[in-house]
Amino acid sequence: MFVNPFAELSASVPPFIMQAYVIAMALLVAIGTVYDTIHKGSAKYFFENLRSSGKGARQVRGGEKLSLALETAAEALTSGEFCNPRRRIAHLLGMYGFIIYAITTAILVFAYPTRATAAPTILVQLWYLGALMICVGGYWFWFFIRVDVAAEGHSPLRIMRADVFVLSLVVSATFALLWAYLETQASAWSSVFLGAYLIATTVLFGSVPWSKFSHMFFKPAAAYEKRLAEANGSRSNLPLPADRPATFGSGRRQPRHY
Repeated sequence: MFVNPFAELSASVPPFIMQAYVIAMALLVAIGTVYDTIHKGSAKYFFENLRSSGKGARQVRGGEKLSLALETAAEALTSGEFCNPRRRIAHLLGMYGFIIYAITTAILVFAYPTRATAAPTILVQLWYLGALMICVGGYWFWFFIRVDVAAEGHSPLRIMRADVFVLSLVVSATFALLWAYLETQASAWSSVFLGAYLIATTVLFGSVPWSKFSHMFFKPAAAYEKRLAEANGSRSNLPLPADRPATFGSGRRQPRHY
């Protein structure tokens, strides 16, 4: 039987503290994303390219722009940028698992934070399902897909800054499931795993400027701008890759995505 772990936790932790923590994590994401966008120049780069793409050989009308936007949205929702089917499935599991997990966490914490306010069973089940999807997609990627880096001469155990998001997300979801089980069993170990869960979650949302978290906001915009530039023929006017110097006096630089 699935039990709302946050309602069980309310016996020792006041609901307003749980709610304050969720709000704090949301603020970390907002502040971190803004900082990341400014620091790496993503927004400036995007709007400059969007402005220049409007000077193409032909004008793209509203109907075509809508069609391009829908194509971009469909690609993002299906992870169409991944050619490898295994990577795509793993990414979809993690992406939709995270969406389900984040939304249900907020609903359970704010709408059903105590035992007196029983949460719908389907909502609690979705919380567990979302966390489980993150674990399946994340561990599958890390141990069975990412090991392909060995073919490039790199150690499968090498951890880079870009891996912070995936690792912290999977660890957070793992500790969430372990804590939820122990909390509902009234185990003395529940507080230990709760602490580990909070640490991993804080790292996840607090490391936005140094991880790939903010890419989920920038990538769809960049993909739309690319489609628009290709549609009006201005694609050739875009800046050169970061490893090649700009010429002809161009002062634009690509965003610094490390």
